[in-house]
Parts: sequence; C-alpha cells; structure tokens
Amino acid sequence: MLPNFGEAFFLIMEKRLSIKEWREDERPREKLIDKGAESLSDAELIAILISSGTKEDSAIDLSRKILQLGDNNLRELSKLSYEKLLGLKGVGPTKAVTILAVFEVFKRFLISQEIDKPKIQSSAYAAKIISPILRDLSHEECWVMYLNRANKLITKERLSIGGVSATVVDVKIVIKNALEKLASSIILVHNHPSGNPYPGDNDKAQTKILKEAASLFDISLLDHLIIAGDGYFSFADDGII
Repeated sequence: MLPNFGEAFFLIMEKRLSIKEWREDERPREKLIDKGAESLSDAELIAILISSGTKEDSAIDLSRKILQLGDNNLRELSKLSYEKLLGLKGVGPTKAVTILAVFEVFKRFLISQEIDKPKIQSSAYAAKIISPILRDLSHEECWVMYLNRANKLITKERLSIGGVSATVVDVKIVIKNALEKLASSIILVHNHPSGNPYPGDNDKAQTKILKEAASLFDISLLDHLIIAGDGYFSFADDGII
C-alpha cells in the first residue's frame, strides 16, 4: 500500500542526502577545485578536513556543530582542547587530531613569516612576532627573545609554563641562555589569559630582578611585554623598565 502525500513528504525529509549525493558543483572538494578555497564557508573547509560525517549528520552538518563549540568563531575554535572536541558526538580521535593539527600549522606559519632574523625596533614589532604564540593560551607562559648587538632576533625560547594566573622567571636560566647565544640584549615576554594586559606587583618585581642580574653580565633587558589577547603592555613604552 502506497503512503499518502503527507507520509511520503515525511519520509523524504527524514532521509538526509550524503555529500556524495549532492550536485557535483555543491560538494566542498569539487567546489574548492573549481572556484578556489576562498569560495568555501568555514563549515565547508572543516568538512574537507574531517572527511566524513555520521549516520545522522553529513560532514558539513557535523562541521557546523564543531563550529558551534567555538561560538561559530575560528579563533575560539582554535582554543579548544582535544578532550573538548572528542565530547561532540561524531568527532573521534582522528577528526579531533586533524583539527588541532591544522590550527597548529597555521600558528607556525604566522611565526615563520619572521624567520629572517628581524630587527626589533619597537615594542609593537616585538609583540607582532611573539603574539601568535601566546595570545590564545588558557595558561601563562614565559618566553625570552634573545637579540644581538644590532637588535636582530637571534632566537626566542619558552622559559616556563605556569598556571592560569602566574608563571615564574628563572633568572639564572635566562642569563645562562643569553651568554650561550652571545646575546647582547633580551626581551622578556609572558601572557595574561585573563585579557588584562596590565602588570601586577609580581610582574614588576621579577622584571627589576632580571634587569639588575642581566646588567652584571653587560646584557640589556630592553623590554618586558605582557600579551593579552590582541593587545599588549610594554614596560619600556610605559617607562617602568
């Protein structure tokens, strides 16, 4: 017995088309090849990464749910942990790792743009180099930028990892590393996950101790930067270093 029109319509709506059943020019991969990656939405790009959906959701439907985890914002999505991604039905270890790897590749791409030992001439330029590493972290990290006599960047290294609200500066390690790299000056950098760029008393105290210790070895502490989201605070610009 054939179903009536209402039942037939319901059955059609219940059956979700897989991406393979879409028109060829609407499939993400084919659309990228034909029109370029810039023509794809965020959900379509993620769908290509995760490759497949679930019985209930196509790859694009699942991608939209993944985006919702980050409030439909790629910047927020990049902050999510492996465990958080796994918590979404349909996202297994392979999909979660793929998403995290893509964001890490992008972060390293931003950093690699400064690969030719740039000359640090301002706090803004120093912040531009180091900010991609620190601005979206949910915990504090302390980094040091080592410079030669021409103020060109020799290298930058992570000194320590702290909790949500504090990290410790090991002055001996900073001086030892600076001497080994023949650095003439250094820039201390750490982040504030809270988004508040202003230094606390502990930040000021550690800066003073490091500056005095470095000067004993003829090494200048040029600045102490606090990265807070898209903004930053410079001890040098504020005249407190």
